[in-house]
Amino acid sequence: MFVVYAIKSKTKNFIYVWMTSNLSRRINDHQNWKNLSTKWFTPFELIYTEECVTSSDARKREKFLKSWVGKEMLKFKIK
Repeated sequence: MFVVYAIKSKTKNFIYVWMTSNLSRRINDHQNWKNLSTKWFTPFELIYTEECVTSSDARKREKFLKSWVGKEMLKFKIK
């Protein structure tokens, strides 16, 4: 089982989308500066999760959420 997730920085205008098979570990890594892509934007709040059965399904959904339309959908959800 894979999870596509989105986190939003609490201090800056930054949304990060990725996929994982271990969501709790990944969120912990983001909060504790263990991810180079996000370390300068901590702390985060989890704003979206979606479970997918296969990694290819998760990758397709991740790609959509990283698009302009996907980011706008995420922004709308957090308002």
